[in-house]
Formats: sequence, structure tokens, C-alpha cells
Amino acid sequence: MAKNNMLAVIDLGSNSVRLKISELMEDGEAITKQYVKRYVRLSSEMGPEKLLKKEPMARTLEALHEFRKICDGYDRLKIMAVATAAVRQAKNQQEFLDQVKEETGFDIKVISGAQEAYLDYVGVSNTLPVNHGLIIDTGGASMELVAVDNGAAEETISIPMGSVILSQRYHLGDQVNPADLFDAMVEVDEALSHQRWLSRFRQTNIVALGGCNRALAKIYRWRNAIDGKPAPIHGLTLTSETAFGIMHELLETDRAGRAAIRGINKERADVIVGGLLPLLALMRQLAIDEVKFSNSGLREGLLFKYREQSLSFD
Repeated sequence: MAKNNMLAVIDLGSNSVRLKISELMEDGEAITKQYVKRYVRLSSEMGPEKLLKKEPMARTLEALHEFRKICDGYDRLKIMAVATAAVRQAKNQQEFLDQVKEETGFDIKVISGAQEAYLDYVGVSNTLPVNHGLIIDTGGASMELVAVDNGAAEETISIPMGSVILSQRYHLGDQVNPADLFDAMVEVDEALSHQRWLSRFRQTNIVALGGCNRALAKIYRWRNAIDGKPAPIHGLTLTSETAFGIMHELLETDRAGRAAIRGINKERADVIVGGLLPLLALMRQLAIDEVKFSNSGLREGLLFKYREQSLSFD
């Protein structure tokens, strides 16, 4: 069956919501026509009751209304909309999705953590060589881990722990108290320790994606720019020593100081410390000396699977 040659992917995450519109060419190339990101912090203050709160939902609906106007400006546009950890965990999930459908017309599909991790793998493996190693995607309310062996996804898991949750739970948004940081590190270490399969990936390769991980790459690339031109993030690598050094610098300052560092968006300055803890914990625990970054993940994974005519959420 012939498909539309214009595809819109809406990715409703815990920290931001993104719209990517691509033109699908006959030679297999996908040309990005428009990309919009809005920080909505949907997972903010969900608490142990796991309820989406009024203000974050209002911010998200405002962004989705904007996306609706953008999408309406295109002909023959196929729209694929997915929601991840914040909506996945919310007890008032259906109420929120019904409101989104009624107000914007977007029929948003909630994907499981395993599906999210697998789509990350598809997005990364189609754009970067990954034969044996780990993929980590740290979002606002979850982190996805993928074990890759002989190029195939061997493990695809999601842990309900991300940048917004960790930063709010342990008060890591501004000046960081050492005791709070220690408690956050212990929780991350304990969560990872339950994944016994990780021990098979000591001293291996790791590919990182997600906003906070990419911010780490952005800091590094701006500091190493040649003639004012920073290197692309996709495929960029840095050593564990450099990564730990940048984290040290982030911990020495407060929210305003972090926001002033080139490479960190001001909307991410209060969650970047919590957001980097999972990646750095993996690198410490598994003695991984280098991390590579990917600009491709869930949205690109959706696009690749759509092109293969094999996408299914069942």
C-alpha cells in the first residue's frame, strides 16, 4: 500500500514535546522539513501518587495546539504521535489523552518502556555502527537501556528514573547538597545493580542519547570548536575523564551558573545534574573509558520502522 511521502512524528516526553516533519524520498532519504521542541516538563511534581498535574498538562496542551497548526499547513501528512514515561506512568493517563484528542485531534499512542528502548536501538543502529555495547537514553521520567550484541538488540529495558524525577526528588536543581547527591547516586547505583546482565558489558562501548546526555556533548564540542565551528554531536566521542570533569564543574556551581555554560539550555539547567547520573554511573561501574553520542533515537526509530512498513504497537 502506498504511503504518504510526508511524515510527522510527535514525541511526547517527560521533559519536552517534539514535532519532526520529514519528507520521505524514493531513494530512502528522509529530509527534515520542520523540527519544533517545547519544554513542557510534563512529569513535574507527579509524586508517588503518579498523577499528571494541572499546570504541566496545560503547558503540554498549549504546545500540542501549536503543533496542530503546523501540521495543518501540510498536505498529505501522516501523523504518528507517541507518549513515553510520564504518560505511561500516570494514573490519570486516559483522562489526559482524551483531552488531547478532543482539543487537538492528535491520537497519541502510549508505548511501553521496552518499545521505547527498541525504537531507540533502531534509530541509533541505523545511523551509527554498534556491534557490541550499550545504548542509554535518559529522559525526564525514565531511562532506557539496550544491550547490543552482534548488532542485535539483546536486552531492551526501561527504568522509571530520569532527569526530572531525580532532580526534584533529591533537590539537585540549584546548589547541590552533598548528602542529597549521595542519596541520588545510591538510588541510581541500586537500580542498575538489579540489571545483572550489565556485567557482561564491562569495558565496552556505550552510546548516549537524551537531552541531558546530549547537553554534555554540546558543552564539550563548544569548548573544542575550531574557528568557532563546533563538531556535530552525532558520532562525537569524549573520554570518561572529560565527562567526570564536566560533571565536577556542574556541581561546583548553582542553577544560574549552569545555565550560563555554553551548551546547556536554560530550561535544562535545573535537571542536568540528575540527568547525567545514570550515564556516569554506568561508566564508573563498568569501567567504560569513552562515550559516543547519538542524535538519532526514538523519533528516527519510528521513521525507519514506518518506512519498512513494519511498525506495530501491538
